[in-house]
Amino acid sequence: MTSSPPPPPRRTAAPGGAPPLRRVPATPTATYRLQLQPEFTFANAERTVGYLASLGVSHLHLSPVLEAAPGSTHGYDVTRHDLVRPDLGGEEGLRALSATAATHGLGLIADVVPNHMAVPSPAAPGDPLWDVLAHGRAAHHARWFDIDWDAGDGRVLLPVLGAPVGEELERLTVTDGELRQGGHLRLPLREGTAGLPPDRLLEAQHYRLAWWRLARTELNYRRFFTVNDLIALRVEDPEVFEATHGTMLRLVAEGVLHGLRVDHPDGLADPAGYFRRLAARSGGGWTVAEKILGHGEHLPPDWEVAGTTGYDAMRHIDGVLTDPEGHAALTGHYRAWTGAPPDLGGDWPATVRRAVHRVVTHDLAAEVSRLVRAAVRVCATAPGGRLRDQAPWALRTAVTEVLAGLPVYRPYVPAGGPPTPADEALLAGAAEAARKAFAVPEEAAAVTTVRELALGRLGGGADADDFRVRFAQVSSALRAKAVEDLAFYRYTPLLSACEVGGEPGSPALAPATFHAFCARIQGDWPSTGTVLSTHDTKRSADVRAVLLALAEHPDGWAGVLPRLAEQSAAAGGRAPDPQLAWSVWQNALGLGPPDQERLLGATLKGAREAALHTTWTEPDPAYELALEEFVKAGPCGAAVGTLTEFRRSLGAQTRAVSLAQTLLQLTMPGVPDLYQGTEVRYRALVDPDNRRPARFPVEELRTLDERAGPGSVADLDADPGSDADSDSDSDSDADLEKLRLTTTALRLRRDHPRWFGPEGGYLPLLARGAQADQCLAFVRGGEVVTAVTRLSRRVTEAGGWGDTALRLPAGTWVDLIGGGRFGDAGDALTVSGEAGVAAEQPVPLAELFATAPVALLVRETPAVRGNPA
Repeated sequence: MTSSPPPPPRRTAAPGGAPPLRRVPATPTATYRLQLQPEFTFANAERTVGYLASLGVSHLHLSPVLEAAPGSTHGYDVTRHDLVRPDLGGEEGLRALSATAATHGLGLIADVVPNHMAVPSPAAPGDPLWDVLAHGRAAHHARWFDIDWDAGDGRVLLPVLGAPVGEELERLTVTDGELRQGGHLRLPLREGTAGLPPDRLLEAQHYRLAWWRLARTELNYRRFFTVNDLIALRVEDPEVFEATHGTMLRLVAEGVLHGLRVDHPDGLADPAGYFRRLAARSGGGWTVAEKILGHGEHLPPDWEVAGTTGYDAMRHIDGVLTDPEGHAALTGHYRAWTGAPPDLGGDWPATVRRAVHRVVTHDLAAEVSRLVRAAVRVCATAPGGRLRDQAPWALRTAVTEVLAGLPVYRPYVPAGGPPTPADEALLAGAAEAARKAFAVPEEAAAVTTVRELALGRLGGGADADDFRVRFAQVSSALRAKAVEDLAFYRYTPLLSACEVGGEPGSPALAPATFHAFCARIQGDWPSTGTVLSTHDTKRSADVRAVLLALAEHPDGWAGVLPRLAEQSAAAGGRAPDPQLAWSVWQNALGLGPPDQERLLGATLKGAREAALHTTWTEPDPAYELALEEFVKAGPCGAAVGTLTEFRRSLGAQTRAVSLAQTLLQLTMPGVPDLYQGTEVRYRALVDPDNRRPARFPVEELRTLDERAGPGSVADLDADPGSDADSDSDSDSDADLEKLRLTTTALRLRRDHPRWFGPEGGYLPLLARGAQADQCLAFVRGGEVVTAVTRLSRRVTEAGGWGDTALRLPAGTWVDLIGGGRFGDAGDALTVSGEAGVAAEQPVPLAELFATAPVALLVRETPAVRGNPA
C-alpha cells in the first residue's frame, strides 16, 4: 500500500540566515531511511521533511545518491562517482533537500559504496570501466579495479553474452567505432581494430567477450560476492579513494551531508585503514559500518567508526523475544513435516557445512583459483626451497577447507603487522578442521602454508600480500553467500531467525544475554546504529513479529498445517515439496492479507537461493510452474480463511512482540534507524518487495497529536487480549498504537539526548515473582525506564502476572504510553548492591501492563507532568 508524500513543508528559516528551529546534532538521536529510486526522488524526499521532523527523528538516512545503473531501485550499482544521480534530481535536488531538512533541524546521512561499482550494460564513454576496456592494463583507471591481468593473458574477462560467443557473433555489430549488440551492449574498441573481421576483432580487444556461464571458473576480476555485474574497487589505493570519494566528501565538507553509512567494508583490502582515511577526510563525522557480526564476534576496535549499522542489535532484540522451548518444539515439527536430510536443511551445522562447501567449490571457483595461483608462486620462490613440493591440488584443498572452516566473515590481518589473538585463534581453528581432509598427514602441510599465508607470516612479497588480502575478501563473500543466501533458505524451522546476522540454529537469547550486550555496547560503542527492518532484511520486523508469536504456538502450527495442505491440494495446488511448503506457509502467515504477486516473487527467489530443486542459473521450469500453482491455489486461494483464522489466534502475542521490538530498539543503547514506513505496520518480504515506495502515515500522526495526552492509547480499543494485528487494512488501531509508541520514544530521545547517549548509562531492572523472566526492563540516563513483555503466552497460560512486580528506582514515574503513575516521590536514582540493579519500590506488573504490554516511564517532573507525550 502506498500513498503520496505530504505537501512540501514551509521553510522556516528567517531572511538573513537566521538559525533553524533546531540545530542539527553532530550525533543523530534517530535516523529515518529513505529508499531513493526514480519513483522516489530528492523532491519526493523533500516533501516528507515536515512529517519526519514531527515524527521525532534527527536525520534522514538516504540510500546511495551517486549515479547508478539506469532505473536502479537501490543505487548500489554505482557507475559514476563524480555525479549525483540525475534521475533523482542531481546535486541541485540533493542540496534543496538538505536545505529544507536544515530548516527543520534535520541532517542527512548518506550511504557510501566503497567496495564495488557496476559493470555498466550498456557502458558509456566517461565511465571508468570504459577506459579500462578501451586501453587495457595501461589505462589510467586500470588501478581502480582488482583485475588479475596475467590470468587472462592480459585481457579482462567480460562475461555478458547470453550464449557462447560463436552463437552471438552474428548479432554483434561495429557502429561508430564501438562494439554493440542491440540496445543492451555497448563496448569500446581498441584503437585501430574497428575494421578487422569479427573473430579477429574480438581477439584483438583488451577484454575477452564471453558467455556469462564462464564467470564461475574463468573470471579474473574481483566482484561483489558472486554478482558479475558488480566489479570490485581498490580503494586501498589513495588515488582511487580520492577519485571515488571526492564528491561525497565535498558534500560533507560543505554541510550538505552530516554523516555516512558505509556499505560492505568486509570486501575491502584494509577496512581499518579505510576508516582511518575516511575519518580524517570527513572530519570525523558520525559514520557507521555495515558489518555483520558472527556469534561471539566483536567489532574490530581499530575501526574509526561510531559502530555498526545495527544487525547485531536486531539479533539480540529478536533473540530475547524468541521462545526457546517453542522453537525447539517447532524444529521437531519441521523435521517431521519436511523430512529434510541433515545436510540439506534438517540440521543447522550440517546444512551450513554443505552450503559452504558448495559455494567455495562451485560459485567461488574462480576466486579460489586465484588464491591457489598466488600460493603456488609463494611456495616456488620461498627462500631455501622450504615450501617446494606442495602440489597445487593440495594447496587448493587446503585453501578450500580453511575457508570453509571460518565461522565468521573474515580475519583482519594488517599489512606488515602481527595478527591479533582473535585472528590467530580463528585461523588456528579453521586449519585444525582442514587437516581432516587429507588422508596422508604429510600432505596436510599445505594447510600450515595456507594458514601462515592468511596470517601474513610468509614474507611480504607481492604474491604473499595478494594472498593475505584476497583470502580475507573471499572469506567474506563465502560467508555471505553460503550462509545468508543458501543455508538460510534451506534450514527454515522459524523464518524470523533466518535474518541477516541471525543464528537460525539457536535463535533464542536469555534476558541476561540481552542485558550484557546492551551494557557492552553502551560502554564501547554508545553511538552505534540499531535496526529492525532494512532494505536487506529478508522479512520486515512486523512479519517477524507474527513468526515470533508463532514460536509460542508450535503445536498449533503443527495442527493447522495438514488442513492448509489439504485445502491447497483440493484446489489443485499441491506443494512441489514439503520443505518449500513449510516456508511458503510461514511467509504467507507473516505477510497477512494475501498478495499473490509479492508472495510468489519471494517464494521463487527463496527456491532459487536454496538451490535444492531449481536455481538462478539452472532453473527447472516444471518445478517453478508447480510452485506457482501451489501459491495461487493455497496461500492465495483456498487456504486463506484457515490461515487468517490461525493468524488471528496469534493476535495478542503478535501485538506484544511488535511493541516490544519497537520500544527496545528505540530506547536501548545506540542510534535507532527506522526504515521507511515502519512507524506503522509494515509487512514486507525479501527484496525487491521491501524496496517498494513507502506509505507515510501523515494523517494518523496528525490524529495522534490531536489526541495527545496520557492514556490516549486506551482510546484505540487495543486491549491486551484483542487482535490488534488484524488483517483489515481499515482497522487502524494497531497502526495508531505503533505510531504513538514510536513518536513518543523518538521525541523523548530528541528532547533528552543525554539520557540515551554516551552519558546515559544502562542499568538492568529485575522483576520478582513467578513470571519475572517474562518482563525485560532497564533504565537509561537515570530518568527513563523501558519495560516490555516477552513470551506473553506464558503469562496468559499462568492466568496473568499474579504477584510478579518490577522494582522501580525511587521516585514517581509516569508511563508515557498507558498514562499511569507509579511509585512515590523520592530522591534521585539510587543503585542497590544487588548485581548493579537500580531498584527501590515494587510495582505490580499487572498494573504496569494493564493497558499495553509495554511501558515507557519517565521520572515525573513539572515538565512532563502535564503532557508527557
